[in-house]
Amino acid sequence: MISRTIFSSILNKIKDKNKKAIIIYGARQVGKTTLVKQIKKTFEGKSEYYNCDFLDIQDLFSYSKAQFLIDKIKHLQLLILDEAQRVENIGIVLKIIIDNLPDLQIIATGSSSFDLSNKINEPLTGRKIVYQLFPFSFEELHINNNFIEQQRAIHKHLIFGSYPQVATATENEYQDILKEITSSYLFKDIFTFQQLRKPELLTKLLRLLAFQIGSQVSYTELAKILQVDQTAVQRYLHLLEEAFVIFRLTSFKQNLRNEIGKSNKFYFWDLGIRNAIIQNFNSIDFRDDSGHLWENFLIAERLKFLANNNISLNYYFWRTYEQKEIDLIEEKSGKLSAYEMKWSNSKKSKHQKMFIEAYPDAVLKNISQDNFIDFLTKA
Repeated sequence: MISRTIFSSILNKIKDKNKKAIIIYGARQVGKTTLVKQIKKTFEGKSEYYNCDFLDIQDLFSYSKAQFLIDKIKHLQLLILDEAQRVENIGIVLKIIIDNLPDLQIIATGSSSFDLSNKINEPLTGRKIVYQLFPFSFEELHINNNFIEQQRAIHKHLIFGSYPQVATATENEYQDILKEITSSYLFKDIFTFQQLRKPELLTKLLRLLAFQIGSQVSYTELAKILQVDQTAVQRYLHLLEEAFVIFRLTSFKQNLRNEIGKSNKFYFWDLGIRNAIIQNFNSIDFRDDSGHLWENFLIAERLKFLANNNISLNYYFWRTYEQKEIDLIEEKSGKLSAYEMKWSNSKKSKHQKMFIEAYPDAVLKNISQDNFIDFLTKA
């Protein structure tokens, strides 16, 4: 069993005397069910697990049966609700449970933050702790491997990603698994909870984004290609973020007049999903997008590491109107760290010099295949 980084953190929160609901977000198939069942096994008290995808479970936890529910679960010490967004009025129901059973530890998972968060944010204000579960991080899979094994693993991650089913499958199964995830699970919650007039636009939009990783995204251009207005494009992008398919970096602007502000780049949380969407599983040696894959991989893995280890900071990309660019800027307490992702080793470029001149106190590093491990495993 591959250990998840947030596992021990959640166990420690369960031990707290001041009980708060633990909310675990993550895309479908990233291992939320496996994680909560592992937690249940370690729990010495009376615990129950409920899968809210089932209609009878949704009915049991409905608002109209709140008092009946309290009587049924009052003997428990741990209550787990998997895919809790499926229950109508789940936020109010959880509040009622917490108010009546303050010593009960609740864990609720959700594969769509746009739905579950909307239902629980107000009722559970100050009463919840939120975690996000990603596809396996490079740290989780390879921290105990030697350098050569870590190097060999890069190519697999760039092409097939790190969804749990892929991580534990044989090579000839990778493509079928990823195609099944993208066709059966990826949009399930968006289609279930959002009334989309043109759901086929999601796939078309993702294909466009897949070919633009590492590039600034123009809402105007996307709207023109998809033949919809910019408002629709922005809504679909937001839904894909809330379903944990993609994430965005915003532009960093502070000192220079020619720095680009209010711009976005979008990346995929998992490159296996990205490659399945464009149906390209070719070896890294026979691709013209290796640099973009490397950039997406490193940034996604860095953000996984920071989130898994509860490290909070702001992150951006930097670009000028003269096309000078830095891939990732991290800002914490006013201090800047800048990173350029280099698939092939190279010296500092002219645009890096321009950035350092503008921000002389910043630390700037090239991240290549030779030094990426520290970047993905150390703050």
